[in-house]
Amino acid sequence: MAAQVDVVATRRAWAEVDLGAIRHNAGLLAALAAPASLCAVVKAGAYGHGSVAVARAALEGGASWLAVALVTEGETLRRHGIDAPVLLLSEPPVEAMDDVVALSLTPTLYTAQGVEAAAKAVAAAAAPPLAVHVKVDTGMHRVGASADGAVAVAKAVAERPELVFGGLWTHFAVADEPANPFTDEQCARFDAVVERLASLGLRPPLVHACNSAGALAMPGAHHDMVRCGIALYGVAPSPALAAVELVAGLRPALSLRARVSYVKKVPAGQAVSYGLRRPLAQAATVATVPVGYADGVPWRLGVTGGEVLIGGRRRPIAGSVTMDQILVDCGDDDRVLPGDEVVLIGRQGGEQVTAWDWATKVDTIAYEVLCGIGPRVPKIYG
Repeated sequence: MAAQVDVVATRRAWAEVDLGAIRHNAGLLAALAAPASLCAVVKAGAYGHGSVAVARAALEGGASWLAVALVTEGETLRRHGIDAPVLLLSEPPVEAMDDVVALSLTPTLYTAQGVEAAAKAVAAAAAPPLAVHVKVDTGMHRVGASADGAVAVAKAVAERPELVFGGLWTHFAVADEPANPFTDEQCARFDAVVERLASLGLRPPLVHACNSAGALAMPGAHHDMVRCGIALYGVAPSPALAAVELVAGLRPALSLRARVSYVKKVPAGQAVSYGLRRPLAQAATVATVPVGYADGVPWRLGVTGGEVLIGGRRRPIAGSVTMDQILVDCGDDDRVLPGDEVVLIGRQGGEQVTAWDWATKVDTIAYEVLCGIGPRVPKIYG
């Protein structure tokens, strides 16, 4: 039998996930939402942090629900013994409804076909009635039924003995832009649907609208539950919300680290990495770090002034990010040696590089940065 490879030692690059930070953030968000409950969004591998470990920590911290995008993501949670309620954020394919029932997941529905498929799956399994949530499209136009359509879907659910109308929800498109009035329009449209259904005697146990941004900035829209993703991981939903008081209390849960694998002296005027785009203005110590765009370091960081931390100091990436490695300009610092720790995202000494620092440099969002950390990067949980 072959010996197990120590992936951290062989790669010299890893991500550290602070589960204490997840528990802390879940506690803050649960307190903010109260008396509404907290749903921890752990789709996409918990935004690159690891869904099973994060789900457990979030539940320990105060979340009472979990949310995922795919049936397979829900199956992963169940396979690891997590029995908390799990909301599927989109209507599952008809052919997946048997698995939804078998796994006791809570599907979101917004079509007549979805209602029929869910009811048939429950009947075929001779299972207890399945709680479902109905989604209203209030203006984002991604998925969800129109106002009239949502009322029809909710009525159809209520008429099926195999189903229980467990929730009604919507999703905000611009809640991370606190000055944008469109979120108020969405709230008004959603409230109107809630009132129409209530007039028909259809008021589900859970009404929910807020994502992280809404939970932080719109306390009047908390309803019965808030769904927090990015804030759970200690990251502001947008730079515009970074100044919200509670955001300052959140703790980033993930750091991306590596060790210098090689050091060389490069003369002034020489350029490094693919394209030889940026000759060095002066002779420099250049450190090779074994992490690249295959691991989630955006290629553009090498051309837009991306920095890493070595020895508690900011050091610029020198030249293009390559698939497996980056080069770092350490200037005249000849104390940098192979084995030194490199922080790509996280804190070292008094300096910090954040996911939003990367996102701003490459014109994207912190969500993409976190989700982009590749599968070759091992995770260490603490």
